[in-house]
Amino acid sequence: MLSIFDRGTATPCPCHLNLAQYVLTQADVSPDKPALEVLGAQSTEVWTRAEFSRAVRGLAAGLLDEGFTPGDILLMRLGNTVDFPIAFLAAIWAGLIPVPTSGQLSEPEVQGIIADLGPAAILHEPDLSCPAHPRILTTETLRRLQTATPHAQHNSGRDDLAYIVYTSGTSGRPRAVAHAHRAIWARRMMIRDWYDLRPDDRMMHAGAFNWTFTLGTGLMDPLTVGATALVPKAGTQPGDLARLLDRSEATIFAGVPGIYRHILKQEAALAFPRLRHCLSAGEKLSPALHAAWRDRTGREIYEAFGMSECSTFISAAPHLPSAGSSLGQPQTGRRVAILGDDGPAPLNDPGVIAVHRTDPGLMIGYFGAPEATRARMQGEWFLTGDRGSMDADGQVTYLGRADDMMNAGGYRVSPLEVEAAMATCPHLTQFAVTAIEVKPDVQIIVGFYSGSKELTAEVLRDFAKSRLADYKQPKTYQRVEALPLGPNGKLRRRALPALYEGHRT
Repeated sequence: MLSIFDRGTATPCPCHLNLAQYVLTQADVSPDKPALEVLGAQSTEVWTRAEFSRAVRGLAAGLLDEGFTPGDILLMRLGNTVDFPIAFLAAIWAGLIPVPTSGQLSEPEVQGIIADLGPAAILHEPDLSCPAHPRILTTETLRRLQTATPHAQHNSGRDDLAYIVYTSGTSGRPRAVAHAHRAIWARRMMIRDWYDLRPDDRMMHAGAFNWTFTLGTGLMDPLTVGATALVPKAGTQPGDLARLLDRSEATIFAGVPGIYRHILKQEAALAFPRLRHCLSAGEKLSPALHAAWRDRTGREIYEAFGMSECSTFISAAPHLPSAGSSLGQPQTGRRVAILGDDGPAPLNDPGVIAVHRTDPGLMIGYFGAPEATRARMQGEWFLTGDRGSMDADGQVTYLGRADDMMNAGGYRVSPLEVEAAMATCPHLTQFAVTAIEVKPDVQIIVGFYSGSKELTAEVLRDFAKSRLADYKQPKTYQRVEALPLGPNGKLRRRALPALYEGHRT
């Protein structure tokens, strides 16, 4: 038996589909119901369905009145305010192509994007880095344009370009991921087989508006089903999230594993009576963290796997729980495989996780980079670059990035397997491993950790020995103040070798 999941069929996507219009369909149903609440420490900014829809449609008309034409690219340099989602959806409503970017990008990074895309304009919040450009629309201008008389949405086709997002490339060069309007249709499978999202839910996402995880899971999907989206105000600290989660009466909470870790540091009781369950994505959720959250809160976390090129397509859900430490299974209607060198691998064998190239959520391609797009295809499959295995029930176990895999004496070792085994070691706060070349053609596995106290190599080695085969055990350990993390809390594994003190001895 081969590692292919192909159960159920996705409801066909309509030929004509405008992503923004689809998201705002519920605006005429209970127009006074809160669509979005921005949660501050002292107050909450509430947008009703009618108010939010009117702002989006007004800005769409205002942009067209300014002379922009369908197909024009708008680079978004907007911060964590409601201006961001309004501008994103307004551009799509008008047939323009928004490019959301992280507020943390430096000016040279933004300049690189401008060189790639040649945007017609930049939507700019003054506090964010932004190179000179012939046409810049400030947030003040965008708010003024919202008062324009709305036009009908652009008549978009399901395969037409809707928006572009940037992701890290394996070559080290960021890639522009081009998505079609059909991407929103594919999210129906996520809503059903990950969120279990209902119209009466209040979905709180811990991230910022200008992160695609928040934009999709935290905003567009709740709006699509008629639920209420809850997003913390800019500047909210992780230590404040538990209070906001309780005060807002959220029924679903979403965030990366690091957010759950921060909340668990609080000594106060973590009781959220309205909370149904939680969602995690962005990096692997460790079994220890998962168990600690469940023990402290009595609530389950459902994990999902995805990527900028296809959002999330493997997940667990209340009606589809994961088995053991697996991610869950592909969502019904998806076609997913684990590929070896010659095609789908046998069940339970490791390989590269791949999604079928006909998946409605899969990107059109890398904008302006057809060769890079072709390089990610293997026959009928899109290669994610992540490794996993699939059992007979379709449960997928994540084994790390293909290019993160370590080599120990000829054996391939997943860093996530080592990290999961070490996660329960007493006094460890964070733990990560990587393979480091200590002399030409000689690599060893090095463990980096932060913890409440210095641990001897003997203690760590004894702990590893009790849980891992010899070739999987780190050969040396090094204590650090903190592991290197990216803006969204993901481990920057490639930054670990620079911390290795063995290079300086």
